[in-house]
Amino acid sequence: MSLTGTSFLYTSIALAVVALLLPLVLWSRMRGPKAVRIGGRVLMLLFAQCTAITLVFVMVNNQNNLYSNWSDLLGTGDHVQQAANLGTSGTGDIALKRLPRVVQHFEPASGPTMGAAGGVEVTQLKGQVSGVDAEVYVWLPPQYHEAAYRHTRFPVVEVLPGYPGSATAWFGAMHAHQQLLPEMESGKIAPFILVAPRTSLLPDADTGCANVPGQVNADSWLSVDVPRMVTQNFRAQPAPDGWATAGYSAGAHCAVKLAVAHPDRYRAAISMSGYNDPAAESASLAAHNPVLRAENNPYLLLRHYPVPPRIALYISGEPGDGYESAEALAAEAKAPTSVHVVYLPRSAGGHTMALWRPQVVPSFRWLTEVMGETHVGPAARGAAARTGVIGRGVSGHPAPDPPAGAGVPAVPAGRRVTASVPRSPSNAGSTPVVPASGTASPAVAARTP
Repeated sequence: MSLTGTSFLYTSIALAVVALLLPLVLWSRMRGPKAVRIGGRVLMLLFAQCTAITLVFVMVNNQNNLYSNWSDLLGTGDHVQQAANLGTSGTGDIALKRLPRVVQHFEPASGPTMGAAGGVEVTQLKGQVSGVDAEVYVWLPPQYHEAAYRHTRFPVVEVLPGYPGSATAWFGAMHAHQQLLPEMESGKIAPFILVAPRTSLLPDADTGCANVPGQVNADSWLSVDVPRMVTQNFRAQPAPDGWATAGYSAGAHCAVKLAVAHPDRYRAAISMSGYNDPAAESASLAAHNPVLRAENNPYLLLRHYPVPPRIALYISGEPGDGYESAEALAAEAKAPTSVHVVYLPRSAGGHTMALWRPQVVPSFRWLTEVMGETHVGPAARGAAARTGVIGRGVSGHPAPDPPAGAGVPAVPAGRRVTASVPRSPSNAGSTPVVPASGTASPAVAARTP
C-alpha cells in the first residue's frame, strides 16, 4: 500500500474511527479479572493514540510531500550505485559528448495533483556520470505540444524540495504547475519546462547537493546527468542561458549553490527561505567536513570568484530564516552577478508551504525577465515559431534586459532590490506545526552566511 496513496489515507481514517468507537462500546462491557479489564482498556487507549498519530502524520505528509514512499520514511532507500571521485569539474574528466545518448521512457506520474494542468510525467534515470539511479519528474508547458512550437526549444527550471522532501513536492504541496499554467497561457510567464529530480538519495541524510566521494555525487546528478537527459529527450534550450534552478528551504540552498558553482550550466536561481552555510542543515553531508562545507557554501564561492559569474539570484526570506543569507550574497555580488532580495516579515507565514506557495508566480515572473524569455502570449507566438528558441534571436544570444516597469523591476548587475511578495490567502490547508524541511530549530534557523 502506497504511503501517499488514497487507500492508505482512507484506511488510516477508518482505523481512527474504529479506535474511537471501541472504548465507547466496550469500556464498561469488559469482563474477567481486574487485571484483564485494565489491560484491555489500556490497549484500547494505545490503539486510539497510535491511529490518531498515524492519521495526523499521513495528512501532514500528504500536505507537505515530506516522504514519497515507505523506504524514504523508514530510511532504507539508497539510490546510489557508485560514487567515484569526479574531481572539481564533477565529471571526472569524462568526455560527455562520447557517452551513449540517453533515451528514456516516460509515463504519467501517479498521485494527487499529478494529473492536473496537463499532467506530470516520470522516468527512472540511471546517471551515467553520477552513478545515481532515481526518478525524475517532468512537466511540459502548454505551448510544448502546439503545432506553432513544434520546432521551438523551451527554457528549463530544475525545482528542488526541502529536506526531508519528495521530488513531487513542487507539483503537490506547491501546486507550481497549476499556478503557472494560466500565467503561461496568458503570456505573463515564459513556458518553462519544470524538471523535478529526486534529491533524497541516501537514507537519513541530506546530500546538500554535494559530491561526496565514496558516498554520493548529488551535484553531478543534478547538474550533469539530469540536464543531459532532459536536453536529449525534450526540446529544451541548451545550458547555460536556457537553464535555471528553484528551491525552498534545503532545496533553496541547493538551487543557489548549483547556480553559483556552475555558471556554465545555469543562468539563474530562485531561493525561498534558504541558507548559505551547509551546517544550517544538521543532516547535510557537506556540513561535517570543513573542505566540503566551504566548497558548497555559495557565499564563499561567490566571494572567491576571480571574475564574477553572469548569474541572477532571486532570494527571499524572513529575518532569521533566509533574509540574512540573502543580504550577505547581495553585498558580495559584483557585476555581472545580480541578486534580487525579497524581504518577508516574520508574520508572513513561517517555514512552511504557506509562505513558499504564493511566491511561485512572482518568482517565475522575475525569472522570465532576467533570463530574457519572451512572454509567449498570442502576439509572441509567431516570433517564437520563426526563431525556434523562445526569447532568443536567430543567433541564440539572450534577449536584452527588460526595461524597468515591465512587470518586475529590472535588477542592475550587482545591485539588490528589497521588496515584499504580495501575500495571498494561502494559509488554508497548511500545517505550521510541522516544518517542510528538517531545519525547525530556532537556533539552526539563524542561517548565517
